[in-house]
Amino acid sequence: MGKYTIVQAQALSEAVFEMWIHAPQVARHAKAGQFCIIHADGAGERVPLTISGTNGDDIRIAFMAVGTTTKLLATLKTGDELRDVAGPLGMPSDIARGSETVVIVGGGVGVACTPILAEAAKDAGNYVIGIIGARNRDLLIFEDDMRAICDELYVTTDDGSYGIKGFASGPLKELCESGRTIDKVWIIGPGMMMKVTSEVTRPFGIKTYVSLNPVMVDGTGMCGSCRVTVGGEMKFACVDGPEFDAHEVDWNDLMTRQRMYLAEEKQSMEFRAEQHVCRCRKVE
Repeated sequence: MGKYTIVQAQALSEAVFEMWIHAPQVARHAKAGQFCIIHADGAGERVPLTISGTNGDDIRIAFMAVGTTTKLLATLKTGDELRDVAGPLGMPSDIARGSETVVIVGGGVGVACTPILAEAAKDAGNYVIGIIGARNRDLLIFEDDMRAICDELYVTTDDGSYGIKGFASGPLKELCESGRTIDKVWIIGPGMMMKVTSEVTRPFGIKTYVSLNPVMVDGTGMCGSCRVTVGGEMKFACVDGPEFDAHEVDWNDLMTRQRMYLAEEKQSMEFRAEQHVCRCRKVE
């Protein structure tokens, strides 16, 4: 087995893919909330991906194939090797050891980040409530993982094809309004989802974290690409985060920066489409 061999690769839905990667130095030190940077072939971009789980010397990642490099990753199969896997990077999640009640909310591919966080919170003695959501049942991922870990789990779909119809913010609002003590909330998903959902907890004064995903290049704070504004101060998501106080994040600044390279990404996709030979895996 090579240094960064893909131990298992599979499609979780039409656009979301899961990989277990043999990366001993990452797996042995990774904690919930941290991420790694993958360089698939030495020629494309370096992609930051949150570590979704560990098992011995292997790490799990999950990603949505939406850009040139993630679509390239989606073509790789079990037994293929990656050029580099750097990590673990970033700060671990702020998990207290004791008897806190925590709510972990995941939306879309952001659900991939929730099992390792839920497991760490549970292992620390906390009461864990999970809320996971997707646009429809076919796009829902890691339900079995979360159901096995969480003390309570709520599942939502936008179209009502499974679980509670609506957004993940619905069950979260009901929990907040129920009068139950909630000590911390984590929300992980698309930028707009995190922005909107974090407003649910603001009136209740509940400490709420989000995992930000700005453009990132080196993961060491040197390039400055991942600048975000939190509490009126400039932070680097790769070294100061990626988790931040949701109620302090300048969401407009974040989403503007996420759109900075759309033209270049479109150009890259068009170039790749001209040379593309499809090797994508299908959902089994």
